[in-house]
Amino acid sequence: MTKVQSKYVCQNCGYESPKWLGKCPSCEEWNTFVEELTQRVGSKKQPVSVATGPTPLSEVDMVEEQRIGTSIAEFDRVLGGGIVRGSVVLLGGDPGVGKSTLMMQLARQLSDKIVLYISGEESAKQIKLRAERLGLPSAKSFLVLPETNVDIVAEVINRTPPDIIIVDSVQTMFRPQFESSAGSVAQVRETTSLLTRIAKQKSIPMFLIGHVTKDGVIAGPKVIEHMVDTVLQFEGERHYAYRILRALKNRFGSTNEIGVFEMRDNGLQEVTNPSEVFLSERSFGASGSTVVASIEGTRPILIEVQALVTPTSYGVPQRTTTGFDYRRLGLLVAVLEKRLGMVLGQHDVFVNIAGGVRIDEPAVDLGIASSIISSLRDVPVDSQTIAVGEIGLSGEVRTVSQIEKRVQEAEKLGFRRIILPKNNLKGVLRSNGIELVGVERIEDAVNHLLH
Repeated sequence: MTKVQSKYVCQNCGYESPKWLGKCPSCEEWNTFVEELTQRVGSKKQPVSVATGPTPLSEVDMVEEQRIGTSIAEFDRVLGGGIVRGSVVLLGGDPGVGKSTLMMQLARQLSDKIVLYISGEESAKQIKLRAERLGLPSAKSFLVLPETNVDIVAEVINRTPPDIIIVDSVQTMFRPQFESSAGSVAQVRETTSLLTRIAKQKSIPMFLIGHVTKDGVIAGPKVIEHMVDTVLQFEGERHYAYRILRALKNRFGSTNEIGVFEMRDNGLQEVTNPSEVFLSERSFGASGSTVVASIEGTRPILIEVQALVTPTSYGVPQRTTTGFDYRRLGLLVAVLEKRLGMVLGQHDVFVNIAGGVRIDEPAVDLGIASSIISSLRDVPVDSQTIAVGEIGLSGEVRTVSQIEKRVQEAEKLGFRRIILPKNNLKGVLRSNGIELVGVERIEDAVNHLLH
């Protein structure tokens, strides 16, 4: 006998409750609980058959899996060297950032493979028009299936298995066995589970495109990230041309790598030298600008950090950032006030990472602090100098990692001097092309950066 029961599920984090709650105790969001029906079989036990038993780890055959190259170097870098057969990749990003464009260009590069593009948002004609706008040639190996019923999708895959599967998007898919609407937690969880099982059983790589919430996290909810093998985040400001592909989870590679793309009229183009691109529009002789050396994965990137300090017109001064953690900015402002005696309580402080890039690395602290001081004093920072270092609460400049790569990147782009933590000097090979200046405290760094 089948019993029908209901439960309430948070549409933001997936927390389940037997009754409706106004505020989710897990993610603390309000009015996110939706009732979902569940079917449970009665107390009669079903027979269970065990096909195989456990295998000792020493007897497991190790066969090196050959990855599928995409000919998109930036994409392969983030995946860890290419596509792994049977892997499930979740690609998230803001609307209009270029997720579908990236997937269509991926399908073009895999012209020797049969690619099944499952679209729940666009018709076949719309996909054809977008392909023509991007200049993608039509190929018989590129199959389009406008469908949202996952059971029909599974039947099509079982009848004619493709080499690559792209689902755009997973929030539009549904299973008719469940009463909830498409995009709910139950539907997204069950459809992802079924698609993942198909990918594993048939060793077919699968890409799932996912929407993001207003907070920038992949919607529908976090349970999807635990079910897939790789989670990629496609980042980029709407008004900037550059896009960052970042790995948040990767069972087959590093999660520190990033890929840089530029959005053009004919689609996404790879950026092989991000440092040169991000510094191409740098203004010389202007106060409040410092070049910093950041590490994204194994790649060093030189980025311009801009700051603007002006007298405030409000009772409470503003602390606004673009591409940087505003809480970290508040910490740096407090250190400057306490250790250098600067008065910023009556000034607004604005910090911008040029180019629309988001940096979370503490090694850029010294560059941001120097930009703030430069803007306050209206004295430009030396344009041929790079600042690297983490600032502690007592005003000390702390050691950073992978300093050798940062120095090599600065030397390659023609900079003459780099300010770095004194303890990092012993880990750098001396070079005649660039001067290395080690500092212990922020006061010493300011004296070298500002004239």
